[in-house]
Amino acid sequence: MPQEIKRVAILFAGGPAPAANSVISACAISFLRAGIEVVGIRYGYSNLIDFSPDQPLEEGVHYRLLSEPELRRTRSKEGILIGTARANPGKLVKSPADLDDPEKSAPLRRAYDALRSIGVDALVSIGGDDTLKTANKMAMFQDRLPQDMQRMPVVHVPKTIDNDYCGIDFTFGFFTAVETLGTEIRNLHADAEAARAYFVVECMGRSAGWLAYGAAVSGEANLVLSVEDITEEYLAPESTADRKVMDLDKVVARIVNMMRSRYEKEGKEYGVVVLAEGLAEYLSDAVIKDIPRDDHGHISVASVNLGKMMAQRISAEFNRQTGLSRKVTGLQLGYESRCARPHAFDVMLGCQLGIGAYRALVEESMGSVMVSCSGQLDLHYVPFEELVDPATLVTVVRFIEQDSDFHRLATFLSSEGI
Repeated sequence: MPQEIKRVAILFAGGPAPAANSVISACAISFLRAGIEVVGIRYGYSNLIDFSPDQPLEEGVHYRLLSEPELRRTRSKEGILIGTARANPGKLVKSPADLDDPEKSAPLRRAYDALRSIGVDALVSIGGDDTLKTANKMAMFQDRLPQDMQRMPVVHVPKTIDNDYCGIDFTFGFFTAVETLGTEIRNLHADAEAARAYFVVECMGRSAGWLAYGAAVSGEANLVLSVEDITEEYLAPESTADRKVMDLDKVVARIVNMMRSRYEKEGKEYGVVVLAEGLAEYLSDAVIKDIPRDDHGHISVASVNLGKMMAQRISAEFNRQTGLSRKVTGLQLGYESRCARPHAFDVMLGCQLGIGAYRALVEESMGSVMVSCSGQLDLHYVPFEELVDPATLVTVVRFIEQDSDFHRLATFLSSEGI
């Protein structure tokens, strides 16, 4: 990067995660101590994608200058100091060729112009895989600018409580979210035992089962199911290579078998089942056809209310098989974990990732990389090109591998007899 960085922007996008402020605080202080100004972009890309010179960005409204005194003692604070949003300036760009289309790349151009209008020389992006895709598109868009226009190097910090990110072992906030949801599940266990009932807990985790499995282990659930468990035996006949559809009757039958086993062998009339919300993506088109989608094309899984839908089917099937009535209540858990006070490990991880963004840009003169940690919080940097498909510009989900040690742990501890 030939130009000197005098002012850097920090931007957070997507859903909240515990330890967000650890990243922001440590990252900002690293730059400030090096004499580099830090701009906190408020509410993700939402104030950037509609930018025009006629309506300039306003300090205190669209962004804020961060100072070391106001950042002190914020690394363990809940929430997000600069806010977040899901606005996506790369929404129309589906392939590299789209970056050459002025209409499709216009939101990226406006975001670039907005940042340059306030003197930003480099961007630290914090967010999930969709935000990583946007960071990559922002970098690729700048590669196509005329040679006399300044480039802003982009460094990305991975964020998701789902922990389904390639290129890093654990994402900040994951363990805090697991503990928060595990505590809720343990409380539900006590309620279920007292009332001789079952709870079906729909747990956040859109694409993979890390959070659902972790919460089930921590909360001592009786059964956990995620997308990784929808193997051949649970697929509906209408499934194709491109679109897997689960057979609801078979999934319900598995859960009812667990309930019957607990009752017939041990006299237990209660329990908790954890389902990853990503199972909603495996419902038939007829079920999800009217479900709204976000700017990234994902269905609103919260609108499906998978837990409630499954609870009704499970209760009816249990009654059909046994002639007994069993109260089964569906619940959605997850939002209460996203801004929980972060645990020490997540604070340390978040701080290291934030400092890593500074080191990548200033000490290593890197751009278009994601900051990662492994081992004893050792920093390393993964190029965007290793994380994003060059043809489709999409990222790869990190699923729990079937029969991996973690998968075997979760299925053993969350089973009928335990």
